[in-house]
Amino acid sequence: MYSAISGLKAHQTLLDVTANNLANVNTVGYKASRATFSDSLSQQVRGASGGTADTAGTNGLQVGLGVKVASVDNLVGASSTQMTGNALDVALQGEGWFTVARGNPTGPAPAAATWSYTRAGAFSTTAAGQLTTQEGLYVLGFPPAAAGGPDTTGAPSYLTLPNGASDITVGGDGAVSYVDHSGGANDGTRQTAGYLAVSRFANQAGMQRSGGSAWTATSNSGTPITGTPGADGNGTVMAGALEMSNVDLASEFTTMISAQRGFQANSRVISTADEMLQDVVNMKR
Repeated sequence: MYSAISGLKAHQTLLDVTANNLANVNTVGYKASRATFSDSLSQQVRGASGGTADTAGTNGLQVGLGVKVASVDNLVGASSTQMTGNALDVALQGEGWFTVARGNPTGPAPAAATWSYTRAGAFSTTAAGQLTTQEGLYVLGFPPAAAGGPDTTGAPSYLTLPNGASDITVGGDGAVSYVDHSGGANDGTRQTAGYLAVSRFANQAGMQRSGGSAWTATSNSGTPITGTPGADGNGTVMAGALEMSNVDLASEFTTMISAQRGFQANSRVISTADEMLQDVVNMKR
């Protein structure tokens, strides 16, 4: 009975993971999960013995005591891209995560320990010009260098567009540019506000979900390697597009059927064990 109960609990977790994947089939930048099982404790009935001069050895005898959930893995593989035509919708093609953070956008750059990461590139701007995610996290970027290109010598900071900026575009290298209408010397010319910061991890599957399509680093994911799109192995940016969920509907429905059948089978074991106990009680009568 208790082995079957462990099977019920494990298959319920499998169904929960599958249901969450199906619920997020249209969530921008969502990465699917996968539950795996492993056997639980085993009762040692008889140990193994070696051979003697005139007999062969015997194998050990163990009886399993159920199943447990071994892991819930993050499937961080790439998914399909959907064109939107919105200039501030950006999709990463390749490795990396957009680097975002909370904080005061007029203050110093946020510490790396406070960063979050996302593949959902549906960005927008605030009234003050800061680039943000749909959940209100500020998008981080590197300032342009005097000689051109990004200045990656320091830490990324809040990416801000000046007043009067129009015709905002994002290049494949992560450059966020705009047409200046401030009335100054650069009025009417295209300027670069900064370059999107992209972070990579040695073990990106070890990152932790923090809600709102955002993830955080863990001790097992490794230290973030932060740069700009297209540099040092980072993916490039496609503007006017969004990365969609990587949930495979056919696979998830198959897993759901398998979880249901496994749950039914373990329920049947409990019913059978109950009938056997009832027969034992009836022997007394």
